[in-house]
Amino acid sequence: MKYLITGAAGFIGAFTARSLLEQGHEVIGVDNLNDYYDVSLKHGRLEWLAHYPAFQFVTLELSDRQAVNQVFSQHEFDRVIHLAAQAGVRYSIENPHAYVDSNLVGFVNILEACRHQQTPHLVFASSSSVYGLNDRIPYQTSDRVDHPVSLYAATKKSNELMAHTYAHLYRLPVTGLRFFTVYGPWGRPDMAYFSFTRKILAEETIDVFNHGKMQRDFTYVDDIVEGVCRVAEKIPQPQSDWTVSTGDASRSSAPYKIYNIGNHNSVELGTFIDTIEQVLGKKAKKNYVDMQPGDVLATYADVDDLMADVGFAPNTSLATGLENFARWYRDYYKV
Repeated sequence: MKYLITGAAGFIGAFTARSLLEQGHEVIGVDNLNDYYDVSLKHGRLEWLAHYPAFQFVTLELSDRQAVNQVFSQHEFDRVIHLAAQAGVRYSIENPHAYVDSNLVGFVNILEACRHQQTPHLVFASSSSVYGLNDRIPYQTSDRVDHPVSLYAATKKSNELMAHTYAHLYRLPVTGLRFFTVYGPWGRPDMAYFSFTRKILAEETIDVFNHGKMQRDFTYVDDIVEGVCRVAEKIPQPQSDWTVSTGDASRSSAPYKIYNIGNHNSVELGTFIDTIEQVLGKKAKKNYVDMQPGDVLATYADVDDLMADVGFAPNTSLATGLENFARWYRDYYKV
């Protein structure tokens, strides 16, 4: 099949593209290659994708409606996997307009293009951050997600609402994936595991938020990608007997579905740092600080429906995943 992947130079996007190319699919990748983090990492990911003859890359700003429409006019896609977004919870507090342009304007341009081309299935990235002030653990897709605590989270919730509207009005099959703290080689430098590794090896002090008492559902990138690819194959079906009052919030009378995609295991930040220290063979210098604005105390994914529907079964342990990352980091940065 022919896939469009937005955010193809990004962490999850590049690994997803590689997996699909290995399966024999054709992939058109788009990305704006912005400088939110080190652009050389994005170019590095694209270099290993360029070895596949069935991969084509286009530099594209998703907020440019005409440019998006041009890509869709040149290709007929069997699947669209929309992973491009302005990421980062803390960055959204200081740079709100970047999130509006990418996460809202960019997404409606993708929705419109898919609608007019009658794309068979659009899969898009949501986030565990939509759970906001929810305090019931583990997070379930049936939970209400009406109280975000960052603009980033609000844009992701908005994406889910926009996607449902298009599924309802135009019967566009849409699946949203709420990602939970993805990590691994070639990851994002703004993520905690990346900055912790850099600072520990440089013998710099790391800030440990909420005194290490936060919890996260850390999910290895290979597990995430397997889930994304499996979901892309499963086109959501409308449930004729579904109603708002009696139905699951993750489903609809429209061809629409929301899944959590995580490791189904929550790890305390202190334990996470201990594991990084073990794989690096070096102790961290720690500065314990209060929780930051926009952060949540814990994330933990209930993925039972994803397991039932597509056989998703994350199996990479935290130690193995961090060992793989540390090996890549030392090789890439020559430390």
